[in-house]
Amino acid sequence: MSAHASHAPNRSGLWDWLTTVDHKKIAILYLIAGGIFFLAGGFEALLIRLQLMYPESSMVGAKTFNELITMHGTTMIFLAAMPIIFALMNAVVPLQIGARDVAFPFVNSLGFWLFFFGGVLLNTSWFLGGAPDAGWTSYTTLALNQFSGHGVDFYVLGLQIAGIGTLIGGINFLVTIINMRAPGMTFMRMPMFTWSAFVTSGLILFAFPAITVGLVLLMFDRLFGGNFFNPDAGGNVVIWEHLFWIFGHPEVYILILPAFGVISEVVSTFARKRLFGYSSMVFATALIGFLGFMVWAHHMFTTGLGAIANTLFGLATMLIAVPTGIKIFNWLLTMWGGQIRFTTANLWAVGFIPTFTIGGMTGVMLAIPPADYQYHDSYFVVAHFHYVIVGGLVFGLFSGLYYWWPKMFGKMLNETLGKWNFWTFFIGFHLTFFPQHFLGLMGMPRRVFTYLKDQNLDMGNMISTIGAFGMTIGTILFVVNVFVAASSSKRAPADPWDGRTLEWSIPSPPPEYNFAQTPLVRGLDAFWIEKVAGNKGMTPAEPLGDIHMPSPSFLPFLMSLGLFIAGYGFMYHNYVVVVIGMLVTFACMFTRSVKDDPGYHIHEDEIEDKGVKA
Repeated sequence: MSAHASHAPNRSGLWDWLTTVDHKKIAILYLIAGGIFFLAGGFEALLIRLQLMYPESSMVGAKTFNELITMHGTTMIFLAAMPIIFALMNAVVPLQIGARDVAFPFVNSLGFWLFFFGGVLLNTSWFLGGAPDAGWTSYTTLALNQFSGHGVDFYVLGLQIAGIGTLIGGINFLVTIINMRAPGMTFMRMPMFTWSAFVTSGLILFAFPAITVGLVLLMFDRLFGGNFFNPDAGGNVVIWEHLFWIFGHPEVYILILPAFGVISEVVSTFARKRLFGYSSMVFATALIGFLGFMVWAHHMFTTGLGAIANTLFGLATMLIAVPTGIKIFNWLLTMWGGQIRFTTANLWAVGFIPTFTIGGMTGVMLAIPPADYQYHDSYFVVAHFHYVIVGGLVFGLFSGLYYWWPKMFGKMLNETLGKWNFWTFFIGFHLTFFPQHFLGLMGMPRRVFTYLKDQNLDMGNMISTIGAFGMTIGTILFVVNVFVAASSSKRAPADPWDGRTLEWSIPSPPPEYNFAQTPLVRGLDAFWIEKVAGNKGMTPAEPLGDIHMPSPSFLPFLMSLGLFIAGYGFMYHNYVVVVIGMLVTFACMFTRSVKDDPGYHIHEDEIEDKGVKA
């Protein structure tokens, strides 16, 4: 202890946010950055729908339309959904397992800044010659220099930098959940959201290397004259598809499993019942994660893999419906007979169940190879994956944000505004995407920037665009709600929802050390057990004492900035810039390696002065 500083470093304002390694502040950084990218991706979606509102519209040209669909998909998947998931994981997981932080706070900060600079690099393409235009999947040969513009270089470099951040973030959560659970919290006592974060982190660990390899190979093709994917020079375009979807399909479960975890927490809390079939929910989550790696080729039925491969991947895909069905029935049975409160968080959860079920059912339809040949590349597929990603993931994220907002910020979101937010978005969503099933069945291909009139496509596209305005209004209402909550002087109580898990046993927002004393966990729904037993809080597992905290650091920001600079050097073949950027990164790595960082201590009397109890 003597080598450690005894007081917290003096930090405030912007410097505090640039150097923080506190998981709760990093959660807020992820939420702000992901929220901004979500608004950008949503604006791109609105422009797409406005272009398709009328037949033969010329509001945006074909090239711009290609850029919009590419950036909309890429931004929403990599830069909006993933960081908001990481925001919730950072905000909630350490609290749910009774930990004071994640296992590697420095790495946690580095993961955020890598994601952020990768996302910024990708979006600067709009101002530097044009955005990527080869679709969010960037299929080769379309993504090679012969057929795509400079924007794909931004896609390749930006996603590599952001992907490293996501990968190390996933590893960090795996280590945190395995090693830092409070005494008594066995794996089968972990809350479902933490379980979903655990399985998600495992999927990230195995899925992201595949896309990283693909992006590196594509970078060599585009920037250094390689021929991995150029068939004219002996390359193979199908290899890209395999690498992309070995990552891409688990990515769907990386996105949806945390939403499953949110729904499990919210439904249980607002039904005032223990989650029905907890053990089966845990095994269903793990099984979905495992099967998620077995089905990537169902995206490639039409590439000519052959009848046997198509059959095997089709059957494996249908199998996922079994554990998913277990979850849906368990959520319904949790609500059955419960004292249900329809708060905004629970409205999103209840709306999630039928909406995601529709997306799952159309997924089973697409898993049938002969049928998939008919649906392939049509608006039916667009409708399917938006029912899964928006109707599943985004509904789950809104539910989680309304549920944990008081814990993250110490303020309550307004319930009236929240319900307007839900209903406008919910109705707008179904107006937007339900007609697209029929547009696809009537033959409208995806990724087209216009269509001829009198093809029976006019009405469906008009309704779809009107629905997009509903979703826009819903999103604006959420932003308004955030500002209303921020301007309110009313503080949120520690346990506003009569919660069941550990995060509700400490103040809102939590102190920087989370728990003054590590709690003793006596069963599933640890805090609920103590409340039922008549205890006012958790039983501590240790005496009150000094708490060791990690030091803040500016190195993660600089390290990521170096890669950001080097990325431009690679794209413009300016190797002086590459060297400068890499020197910044390596200098930070060297400094981190040789400079001892002992952290600091918060003394016992300071904890008692704050009146915080575990």
